[in-house]
Amino acid sequence: MPLAATEAHSRLLHALPGSDLTRLGPMLEPVALGLGDIVHDRDRRLDFVYFPTDSVAALVHTVADGHTTAIGLIGNEGVLGAACCLGGATSIGQTVVLVAGGAVRMGAADLQAEFRRGGALQLALLRCTQSLITQVSQTAVCNRLHQVEQRLCAWLLHIRDRVRSDELRLTHDRIAHMLGVRREGVALAAGHLQAAGLIHYVRGNITILDRRGLEAAACECYQVVKEEYARLLGH
Repeated sequence: MPLAATEAHSRLLHALPGSDLTRLGPMLEPVALGLGDIVHDRDRRLDFVYFPTDSVAALVHTVADGHTTAIGLIGNEGVLGAACCLGGATSIGQTVVLVAGGAVRMGAADLQAEFRRGGALQLALLRCTQSLITQVSQTAVCNRLHQVEQRLCAWLLHIRDRVRSDELRLTHDRIAHMLGVRREGVALAAGHLQAAGLIHYVRGNITILDRRGLEAAACECYQVVKEEYARLLGH
């Protein structure tokens, strides 16, 4: 498989030395991820890992009463299923596609073998894991201390950074599941942002009109996570 045709937008793979990409080439397979696809399910074995190219997935947890919340986002900066390299054979939650698009798939056993080799791929995976831990930790703080409108701004910015587009296909229902709040709360917050001229929302399509204004309206969690990703991954 020609690597350049698939990894050009996987920042993790694209940053690896050419010799590593040549070795990994036969193990990689381009795939399409659809909106709402469950890439990894709770307590299921991790048979494959995925390097998103222009797709974005959310790490989602569901509690006993059925309520859900997303604790992290992974796009073309990372990998879905890195836990297989850290001693975990299964996922404790779901990995759900939030933005449809492409990815590169690799067998979990192949990735484990490459991880044991050490080198650039191992370092990249460890840095991605550390940055994800920062995101998950900050999300826990954010969910407890910040208002829905601030959190919505931060999540929209995180998604925008990964898809590199101001046009986002997100419904109120999907955002509510992601933030772990009622749909009415999302509608109210989105209405305030639209009235302020920061976004335009219609029929499941959100357009970011004023990124700087959205950053100013977001809680500090967005910058904390963004700066840590830049420090660890150079993005």
